[in-house]
This record gives sequence, structure tokens and C-alpha cells, in this order.
Amino acid sequence: MEIPQNLTQFKTTYYYKTDLVKLCRKFCLPAVGTKAELNSYLIAYFSGIPARDIKPKRKNKAVKTLKAEEISLNTKVVGSGFKFNNEARKFFAAYFGLSKFSFKKEMAIVKRKAEKENDTEMTVEDLLQQAQILSKNQIDQVAEELTYQWNNFVRDFFQDKDTSNFHEPLKVAALLWRHVRSATDEKVYCHELLTKYAQEISSYRAN
Repeated sequence: MEIPQNLTQFKTTYYYKTDLVKLCRKFCLPAVGTKAELNSYLIAYFSGIPARDIKPKRKNKAVKTLKAEEISLNTKVVGSGFKFNNEARKFFAAYFGLSKFSFKKEMAIVKRKAEKENDTEMTVEDLLQQAQILSKNQIDQVAEELTYQWNNFVRDFFQDKDTSNFHEPLKVAALLWRHVRSATDEKVYCHELLTKYAQEISSYRAN
């Protein structure tokens, strides 16, 4: 794994979550959380904020994990010991009358948001209701989802040999990303973008 020396290097390199954990530990930053949270700590650090001033976005407390029979719709999502584990699967399987239950992406997003905001009032029932009304558009706007998409986009952009003809290539990638992110198509880089937006990015081509 390459160790970034500045913000530009960090933003133009794709890192797996395990890599981000290692970088956070190397720079004495909080090393626990979602990929988006780890990413935010490193961006803050490379933006000039001292490591000692970068605080974790969530506080982990040692709480006994709940058993399936201890979980109900009134169980608090934060601070009660409720976790997305086999015990919770048993509860939801019984609640929905299923032989097997799998956690949905929407449920994970709602739960992470509650933990990040330390929402100690949210119940399991609230979690299910909010997960049901979470639209695909809202999912796409979640920081972690956008982090994955942007990092993959930049990685693929720099792997295209034709992008080496640009000065300030990261600015070109950002311009193309704005178009891709606002479109209804899949949020990925493809070579055809260089042709489609050729006029807009022409000023960045090296002479």
C-alpha cells in the first residue's frame, strides 16, 4: 500500500477499508468506523487539521449484546446492545414469519446514521419504518456510497491511458464525475466520457 503524502495523492488513490484503518493508525487518527468515516478523518488530516483535533464520530460503549428473546419493536437501536448479528436475524425472521432473514442495505444505512448522531430514541420499529421509506435516490446520496463510487471512478479514470494527456487530471475527473453523478446511469467511469464532454475539458489537455 502506497502511503499518501498529501490530500491530492490520497484522493486520487483507491483504498480498501483495511488500508484506511492502517493509514488512520499510522497517523494516530481514530481507526474505528465506516469507510466513509475513516475517509473523513484522513481528508481532515491531509487538509491540515492536527491529528489530536480529529475526534471519532461515534463513541463505542461496552454494552451486553442482546439475545433474540430480549429484542422487541421497542428496543432502542443505540446503546441497548442491539446489533446486526445472528440474534437479531432470529428476531426478524420470527417477526416476519421467515425461515431465514437477511439484513437490507437500507437498514444498515439507517442504523449507521442513528449511531453517528447518537440517536438514543430510535427503536427497532423506527428502524424498520425508515428503512422502508428510504428511496434509492437517498441511498445514492449517503456519504459512504458516494465515497465508494467516487474512488472507483477516479481509479478507473487514471487507468485510462488517454487521461495522461491532461494537466490537472484530477480536475478533469471531478468535472466528469459531476455529470455522471447527476445522471440516472450507473455511477462509473467509461472512456466515452472523454468524447462526450470533450469541449468542456479541452482546456485541460496538454499541448
